[in-house]
Amino acid sequence: MRILIICSGKPSNPQWSFVLNRSYVYEQAESLKEIGVEYETYFIEGKGILGYLKNYKKMTQKIKDYQPNVIHAHYGLSGLLATLQRKVPVITTFHGSDINIPFIRIFSYIASRLSAENIFVNKEQPAKLFYKKEVHLIPCGIDTKAFSPIDKIKAQIKLKLDLNKKYALFTGSFTNKVKNYPLAKDVIEKTKYDIELLELKGYTREEVCFLLNAVDVLIMTSFTEGSPMIIKEAMCCNCPVVSVNVGDVKDTLFSTKGSYVSSSYESIELEKYIENVITVNKRTNAREKALQYDLKKVAKEVWQIYKKVMM
Repeated sequence: MRILIICSGKPSNPQWSFVLNRSYVYEQAESLKEIGVEYETYFIEGKGILGYLKNYKKMTQKIKDYQPNVIHAHYGLSGLLATLQRKVPVITTFHGSDINIPFIRIFSYIASRLSAENIFVNKEQPAKLFYKKEVHLIPCGIDTKAFSPIDKIKAQIKLKLDLNKKYALFTGSFTNKVKNYPLAKDVIEKTKYDIELLELKGYTREEVCFLLNAVDVLIMTSFTEGSPMIIKEAMCCNCPVVSVNVGDVKDTLFSTKGSYVSSSYESIELEKYIENVITVNKRTNAREKALQYDLKKVAKEVWQIYKKVMM
């Protein structure tokens, strides 16, 4: 079984370390490799629909050279590009922004109709694309070995944090408007505790694991999400989470004691939950629940779809 994986990136970097938020694509590919799937990649260079379309000639040459059984495209625009050729069946995985952003959703809609099968990362996505065929709901998998509980003090020492301070970790860059930093900042400043809000930016995967073990709480205030990896990674580290009800966060955290999902974007409710977490000062038991998202389990589910398309 030969799979060609198509996603945005830089082909000059085979280690896939071009951006942190694409590491889950690499991890999924490598976990499939462990169960006998061969794969190569085609990285799309360029932005916007025109930038993607300029890759068509090179992509078709890659398909001709590699002769894959199936193409697996990640994100709607990648899926659209891949489905412009009709010789090799395409599976498209939709991750979030490709459906949440109205302009891009139009192209994702077309890609979903042209793809042989589609994978969604949360249960709300198919309805947004008016998709009524069989739905494959498969959130991206987590490397449960790379993200695991570490002694909090050891993690803080590793990151050179103040052992006497309280820390909250924001789920992205402060400048990313979709992540809604102003709300997180407002919530933290209004609590009765002196809490430093850390920005999730510029860290390696290993350092993110240490961060999740070092901080007192992870806070998510995003306007839109698909199936945010950082939530599942926090669960693997037993890190308490306080989040707005976005993407599949509520379903993912369901029944996890010590973590909270707000019913609104009102700062007063989030403030109360943050104070609860800091007051109790305990780690969660979420890792046990997060094991259902282990990479090997997810890889087997994706592999079954590959086999279905090849039949």
